[in-house]
Amino acid sequence: MNDIDDLTSLAARIAAADVSPADVMDTLLENIAALDADVLAYECINPHARADAQRCAEEIARGESRGPLHGVPIAVKDNYLTADMPTTAGSRAPGYTFAREDSAAVARLRAAGAVLIGKTRTHEFAWGTETPPTRNPWDLSRIPGGSSGGSGAALAAGFAYGALGSDTGGSIRIPASLCGVVGLKPTFGRVSRTGIVPHSWSLDHAGPLALSVRDAALLLNVLAGFDPHDPGSADLPVPDFTAQLNAGVAGLRIGVCRNHFFGANEVDVEARVEQAIADLAALGAQIVDFDVPNLQYGLGAIYAIELASSSAYHDRGLQQQATAAMNDDVRTLVEIGRMVTAADYLKAEQLRTLLIEDFDAVFERVDAIVTPASPVTAWRRGQKSVVTGGVEESPLAASWRLTYPFNLTGLPALSVPCGFDAAELPIGLQIVGKPFDEATVLRVAQAYENVHRWHAVRSPIARSVIR
Repeated sequence: MNDIDDLTSLAARIAAADVSPADVMDTLLENIAALDADVLAYECINPHARADAQRCAEEIARGESRGPLHGVPIAVKDNYLTADMPTTAGSRAPGYTFAREDSAAVARLRAAGAVLIGKTRTHEFAWGTETPPTRNPWDLSRIPGGSSGGSGAALAAGFAYGALGSDTGGSIRIPASLCGVVGLKPTFGRVSRTGIVPHSWSLDHAGPLALSVRDAALLLNVLAGFDPHDPGSADLPVPDFTAQLNAGVAGLRIGVCRNHFFGANEVDVEARVEQAIADLAALGAQIVDFDVPNLQYGLGAIYAIELASSSAYHDRGLQQQATAAMNDDVRTLVEIGRMVTAADYLKAEQLRTLLIEDFDAVFERVDAIVTPASPVTAWRRGQKSVVTGGVEESPLAASWRLTYPFNLTGLPALSVPCGFDAAELPIGLQIVGKPFDEATVLRVAQAYENVHRWHAVRSPIARSVIR
């Protein structure tokens, strides 16, 4: 992508008139046309992308500025409504239609001057962790993660400077980890979900995927804010998330949960994350080990809540048998949701409350928590199982085991690249913070990123794009 490292650098150069948004968009569109047939990151390209970029160039030439993203190309997951592109939520099932209007997050991007490149692929109705048919730019025989796999792949391939994703059990952080980019799930209520196709009302989060930590902070500055149209939106002040990025971690208490998050990961994943913990300690952080025994019951709780919520949304489709046209994995999950009883749901919500209380107590002792973002690196397309800690399990169960606790609790969580496995596939470090303390999460991530700069290592596809 030219010689520009990330969104923040591009935004500065566009604002200084060193580079034209139209030229940047032309290069991106040329690369997408030449290479996305292999990656399949995009569901559709915005037919107005070139004209919108040219208009930004003309505005900047006149000395006008629409905001911090003026002229910057951004991709949008295909479960966000957009006025100028159709929304499919990754599905061809009949009977589902979505309004041609901007979601709240897309409206905020446009107001800040961003140019939408196109809609990225999502696992159908944001359910799974693979995002077929999208391929991982690090190895085209492997999956990019999901359900925001198109956004992760677009960034890793060099087809975008930033992207929107959604996260119900890990769907921003998993593809970020597997594609070697940064993915931020803000606190529940920080970013509006108005105009996003629902999956699970109390678990859904909206947030950015980015090429660097500072990009994620800049995007969150644009996306965060109260929205009265989202009943889960929090009416709280929004700080400048870039302000404390370089404050370092000296004196911070970094928590490491030794049950649930460790001991059942691929060997290279565990080794890289342990090294990252040592790196943070070397930077002056105090490492605090702890356990949360109730996490052993968490998987059943999130399954009950997510399955029931999804089936409720798809109730009409179930009645009209439209779900028969869904992909097998998604149809099965939607139909199983009808078997969740009221008692099951109530017990799941009670367990959620216990976990929130558990982590509230932990955060009286620590400032942030670090874990692996995924216990595995990207698995092969069509692969039916993975082995973690010597145990064979489904890729779905394995890949979201370390992320879903922070959807249940609503805590802010970010994945930042922390190295590669023996097959040269990316590994992610997950950083978790107190409610609405994304600033500390980003601060810890930036301190780590400053040491290793794994995020600057580009995939084989990205290295082949026109510059």
